[in-house]
Amino acid sequence: MFSTGQWIFAILFALVFSGIIILSYKKDRKLHLKNYKGVKWIAIIFSIFIILLFIIKHLLKN
Repeated sequence: MFSTGQWIFAILFALVFSGIIILSYKKDRKLHLKNYKGVKWIAIIFSIFIILLFIIKHLLKN
């Protein structure tokens, strides 16, 4: 399916990409904390809303 070289490339790419994302996040952390104070609450409420939609769908299906 995939050659050994392709697997090595995929693993190295994933590691380097993850490292760059982590370094970028650490660099911008103070700015994010300043500009996006209430975002976590919006994400929590949105997640609860999506879960409720799935529960309602499951209840109405039966």
